[in-house]
Amino acid sequence: MSDNDQIRDPEKDPKVSTISDLPEEVPNELPHHSWVFRHHHLVETNALLLLVLSFIVVTVGGLVQIVPLFYLDNTIESVEGMRPYAPLELAGRDIYVREGCYTCHSQMIRPMRDEVDRYGHYSLAAESMYDHPFQWGSKRTGPDLARVGDRYSDDWHVAHMHNPRDIVPESIMPAYPFLATTPINADRIGAIMAAHRATGVPYTDEMLASARADFRAQADPDNGDVDGLLARYPKAPARNFDGQAGISELDALVAYLQMLGTLVDFSTFEPDASR
Repeated sequence: MSDNDQIRDPEKDPKVSTISDLPEEVPNELPHHSWVFRHHHLVETNALLLLVLSFIVVTVGGLVQIVPLFYLDNTIESVEGMRPYAPLELAGRDIYVREGCYTCHSQMIRPMRDEVDRYGHYSLAAESMYDHPFQWGSKRTGPDLARVGDRYSDDWHVAHMHNPRDIVPESIMPAYPFLATTPINADRIGAIMAAHRATGVPYTDEMLASARADFRAQADPDNGDVDGLLARYPKAPARNFDGQAGISELDALVAYLQMLGTLVDFSTFEPDASR
């Protein structure tokens, strides 16, 4: 027999197992089916029964997740350094929301190695406790901004808002040159802060009374009470953010961006083990 000859009879091929090689009784290797699997067609063909059983499953699952929360005094751990937004930062956040920045940028760093290596420490619930609504986002056409504060200079942000392609040639972000030429005033900031206090943000009477002065001091520290501002809002950046005279919407937006992720000192932060 040559090397190319084929063995056409399986019984004569030593490499092939046939029925004659098996024991007389082949054991049934199929798993044992429970009563539920043998009668599941009763549930599938009875809409009312399917509805009742589905309700029971959802109820049990909901109770398992909800009941433990009743034994926690607070579902958000207290983190040192967190504070409400300063008036100018709050105005900048409103501009961020108005322009729909959250549709392309997230503010939620997940506890995954690739995200932590790129953006920094994973986001804490406490960092969003004063956001109404929160700005976690649902996609990243652009990078996450949860730790963007102090990562770039004010001039970088100003140029980026004027024309993103000047900074990142492949960027598809729209330009916002009008922000630099649109003045913003503090006429309504006190009322906005009072509305946020009604939702639980701990703005004090002193903060509300000083809202306009703090608004101007953060953008024009040479002509304002910066010490009072920092006493009420620690770590608040105070300077002429857009480099122009007056206070513009760009000042407010850059002030907001420059404080994101800067309030918590992660070199000393230790997570609560019970969370």
